[in-house]
Parts: sequence; structure tokens; C-alpha cells
Amino acid sequence: MSIKIYTDGACSGNPGKGGWAAIILDGKDQYNISGCENNTTNNRMELTAPIMALKKIKKKTEITIYTDSKYVKNGITDWIKKWKLNNWRSSSKKTVKNKDLWLKLDNSCQKHKVIWKWVKAHSNDKLNNLADKLAVEKTK
Repeated sequence: MSIKIYTDGACSGNPGKGGWAAIILDGKDQYNISGCENNTTNNRMELTAPIMALKKIKKKTEITIYTDSKYVKNGITDWIKKWKLNNWRSSSKKTVKNKDLWLKLDNSCQKHKVIWKWVKAHSNDKLNNLADKLAVEKTK
């Protein structure tokens, strides 16, 4: 059986107080997790959500992660390959931003078969909207 995870990050100010949230669907069970950081960015919170969710999954399994962040989805499925080849330098030859979190996310993904799906933010996706609500609550 595969697991589904919906993730989101939010920030009040950028940088500012940030929140992240993940909804983990494992069969009939649903687990909501969330957290916050005081001085962070929206992108860091978007990355933290799947990292924290994947930490909760102990056994190797197939996981589909739904994110409304193209930064996260494109970064982990496409850009990261070039970053690794270029010693973590971006196309503009600068050090990749949030490298610490990209390394954690990449490492977490190696432990499972992860499929990434992008969903439109603030649309009719009930679980994406719930993840957004939980993340925003942590920024207050």
C-alpha cells in the first residue's frame, strides 16, 4: 500500500516567522504534523514540510508527495541532478540556496520510492488547503 503526503509551507514576512505542515495518509489513517521557525523563509518552510513528513515513515514504501511549490517539485525532481554535478552551484555559479535542506530532502527520498505531484495552491484540493491552513496557523 502506498502512502500519500500533502505538504505546505508559509511565512509571515519573508524572512519572518514561518510554518510548515504535512498531512500523511496511510491507508485509512490520517496524521497531521506541523511546526514553525522564527526567522526563516517561505522556501525553507516548503522544504521542511516533506522532510519532516518523510522522517515519520519508518518502513521503505512507495510515497506520493503533493506540493503546491514548483520550487520544491522542480528542485527535487530535476534541478538537483545538475546541482550535484556542479558541486552544488546554480546555473549562475552561486552556491545553491537552502543546500542544507536539499541534502536532507534528497537523503530522505533515497529511503523510499517517492513520486512528486504538483497541485495548484488555493484551489479545490481539500488536503492541500488543509496543509496550507495548518502551516499558516504556525506563523501567528
